[in-house]
Amino acid sequence: MHHAASVPPADGGFATLGLSPTLCQVVAELGFATPTPVQARAIPLLLAGRDLIGQSTTGSGKTAAFGLAILQKLKRRERHPQALILCPTRELCAQVARDFRKLGRREAGLAVLVLAGGQPMNPQLAALRQGVHVVVGTPGRALDHIKRGSLDLSGVATLVVDEADRMLDMGFGEEMERILSGAPRPRQTVFFSATYPRSIDAMTKAHQQDPARLTVGDADRSRASLRQLATVVDDSGRLGTLLAMLRTSPPESAIVFCNFKATVTRIEQALAAAGISSASLHGGLEQKQRDFVMARFRNHSIRVLVATDVAARGLDIEGLDLVVNFELPFQPETYVHRIGRTGRAGKAGMAVSLVGPQDRAKLKAIEAAIGSPLERQVAPTDADTPTSRSAVPGDAIMETLYISGGRKDKMRAGDILGALTGEAGGFQGSDVGKIEIHERFSYVAITRGSAERAIQRLGAGRIKGKRFKVGLAR
Repeated sequence: MHHAASVPPADGGFATLGLSPTLCQVVAELGFATPTPVQARAIPLLLAGRDLIGQSTTGSGKTAAFGLAILQKLKRRERHPQALILCPTRELCAQVARDFRKLGRREAGLAVLVLAGGQPMNPQLAALRQGVHVVVGTPGRALDHIKRGSLDLSGVATLVVDEADRMLDMGFGEEMERILSGAPRPRQTVFFSATYPRSIDAMTKAHQQDPARLTVGDADRSRASLRQLATVVDDSGRLGTLLAMLRTSPPESAIVFCNFKATVTRIEQALAAAGISSASLHGGLEQKQRDFVMARFRNHSIRVLVATDVAARGLDIEGLDLVVNFELPFQPETYVHRIGRTGRAGKAGMAVSLVGPQDRAKLKAIEAAIGSPLERQVAPTDADTPTSRSAVPGDAIMETLYISGGRKDKMRAGDILGALTGEAGGFQGSDVGKIEIHERFSYVAITRGSAERAIQRLGAGRIKGKRFKVGLAR
């Protein structure tokens, strides 16, 4: 379909790393101008078949680094798992799989499968029987399939352990060990981790051959564009300080971290009463509810997400304006994970920690861990904020629609955009935000106030010649 003349010139930056012209073309189409430091250093090593230990943070471009190398080496005619990527959470698995599909969109017939807990077993078994090239899974569910004999690792050439330290934190050590021990050799084994505790060091020694080590200083660079503030509060004044902060300079997207589920509920109620659009994420939510909340937050239908650490692991979020530590975490490492979500992809961000009278020891430990003091600031008061509630831009700028068709119905983002901006839809491209396609459903962000009209037009019309149910994602 694409003859050579139509191929845009391959981007020099990526072409020099040894990537194929097709992959260079996809990278250019996706708007990656130059490789990130982790991509520039990792891709040639991975293409050469080397084992790798990469110490880099989320947002450093590591998924594209191992994704592009794996895609280049895949034998697409052979429909069996050739790469296994282990991730700590279902959300992170979904994000890595999405990135693979984006990067592999010119690889005809590429099959990428997510194997994560909290999802039914039968569709996973059926997909494995049909044959897939790349498996992205959580250690628990991947091991279930290996034990059943449904996931055959005998053809796996590359095994990636992503966010290894977080998998250990979550108690997946034994499963990781069993998967690594049972996978064939010789193979390429790649570890990515933000920190390297002794347990991971032991794992890399046992399961890797002469690995190359990469420490990418993205973390330090992103910290420079991230202001880390400590606001002194009385315990009774935390909530008032948070509300005043969100009113004084309303963020487009922010996460408020708490240590306990009960605190999450209390804050969400207070934000709702103040007219600030928010939602909460905690361990008590079912997976479908979590997915809804996350889609709406990514689409900017929700401004503020209130979350516990357990619920927020592996979240697929980019470029937050603000992270607030409503309570300081018990471990300094948790603080580093929390603030790592702010100001990514070159955007400046702010992390504000509310520090109470009992928090002195925790604050000292955090400052020792990051190697610098937090900037002290005086808590904003209601006197600093707009007086009338209507002056608070608390409402989100977009609303999120749910469409009952997805990848399995051959739905593509262009089909949804076309249905909305074509003659029958009558919307401007600028009215339509992020579009997410899942297996059996899709989400689309639409300018606030236009949702009813969009639901009516999409419901009355057809997408790809079919009628789908359309409604607000709640």
